[in-house]
Amino acid sequence: MRRAISAFQIALQHNPQNTEVARKIKRLTQLAREQKRAVDVENLRSNIDIGKNLQSLKKELVTKYGDGEMGQNIFSFVISVIESAIKVWHDTGKVDAKVNFLLDDQKTDTEKYAPVVNIEKAFESPHTHGSCFAYLRQYSEESFSKAACMVAPKSIISYPQVWKGQGSRKWKLDQSDGFFVQFESPILRKIWFVASTTEKGRALCRSPEPLDITIHEILPRIFKENETSA
Repeated sequence: MRRAISAFQIALQHNPQNTEVARKIKRLTQLAREQKRAVDVENLRSNIDIGKNLQSLKKELVTKYGDGEMGQNIFSFVISVIESAIKVWHDTGKVDAKVNFLLDDQKTDTEKYAPVVNIEKAFESPHTHGSCFAYLRQYSEESFSKAACMVAPKSIISYPQVWKGQGSRKWKLDQSDGFFVQFESPILRKIWFVASTTEKGRALCRSPEPLDITIHEILPRIFKENETSA
């Protein structure tokens, strides 16, 4: 492609009035740009590294817990959930609504409690939402979970549609499709929105955008609140 463009450019230098050559140069240049963008999109789709964008979360977790290892474990849990969701979205254009729990290796009865709870019906109405929240809170207590991370596609949420708020609750992002990620723990809560666009016919997730959880929470607090891990 580059050689062809270069050859036409040389030809145009010898005959600057040749509009046909000029058109071919323009078209080939455009094709080269499109090919480069297509390669860039595929690289972005396959090389997912959310951790570099959420280093502030890692620092906050370590500070809040006062334990570097615990903070790192929870950070790795959150990153794993987000990156897995992005990979599924890139492959299928959708994700399932579910809550991932970080279970306790020593205390959790793993035959009774799974690390993932599906919540597809949770957002159909205020009633289903309330019932789901009550169940998740009980589940977190009885399973001795250390943290939880919800993934929910925007498209299935009939309630609560937090992106339709007005005034101080106004949604500051665009109206892109995508999914919410909400992190829950006894001492820290966070929420992000992962917007998706279509580039060269392929779904491409943007970096997670942090939201104010006091305004845009998808689920109420799951864990009982503690100021510190102690």
